[in-house]
Amino acid sequence: MTNATPQLVVHRDKELMAQAAAARLITRIVDAQAARGTASVVLTGGRNGNALLAAIAASPARDAVDWGRLDLWWGDERYVPAADPERNAVQARAELLDAVPLDPARVHEMPASDGADGTDGSDVESAAARYAEELAKAAGPGDRLGVPAFDVLLLGVGPDTHVASLFPGHPGVRETELTVVGVRGAPKPPPTRISLTLPAIRAAREVWLLAAGEDKAGAVALALSGPGEIQAPASGAYGRSRTLWLLDRAAAERIPPQLYPPASA
Repeated sequence: MTNATPQLVVHRDKELMAQAAAARLITRIVDAQAARGTASVVLTGGRNGNALLAAIAASPARDAVDWGRLDLWWGDERYVPAADPERNAVQARAELLDAVPLDPARVHEMPASDGADGTDGSDVESAAARYAEELAKAAGPGDRLGVPAFDVLLLGVGPDTHVASLFPGHPGVRETELTVVGVRGAPKPPPTRISLTLPAIRAAREVWLLAAGEDKAGAVALALSGPGEIQAPASGAYGRSRTLWLLDRAAAERIPPQLYPPASA
């Protein structure tokens, strides 16, 4: 099995999927901290990403994590004011982050349009470059592309197969050198965003793609059929050591069984 070969886990429903993914992520963080003293996770927004965080918050096992030795990053962000409820970081804080003892210096939010220094304003490309610099500062000497080797990078899969804020056919999905890009004219609101690129995503040790619901079934089936990342960005998201698709039955129902026979859980 190569790093790009997906492993599928299909759960009965979205609630069970969120609970199982939470347990899996807690275990992965604890294992990384036991091995190296710290762990790093890239969060995703959207309904599945937020459901995962809520499930962690509700889990007694969350206390096994040393929250002060966890670095948190984001795969993408809406380029809106810092307090805007549409921001992934604001939603993540409401679901989990404000309830656990994180080290504020290890919580790496993407810049907001009203950033404290006021230097970016409408210049989303400048904001993206600053986040790329922050990633580079955290990267170790052996890490690829000036990006930390994230233990787990979470991605929600959109109905159009987008991941992070990399949309089919958009310039960001074609980027091969930058690690972070500004996104303009996104097909879903808000139109201006910041996103990790596919090369940055592929620097992660493990990439977990989350999809639940009938509206995701077509996107999951398309991405797993190997159309290429320009047409289906989710197909270009994979980890260095593992690529894991966490699905519910509704999202998995259109996967061709001869391609990836799902193992139910």
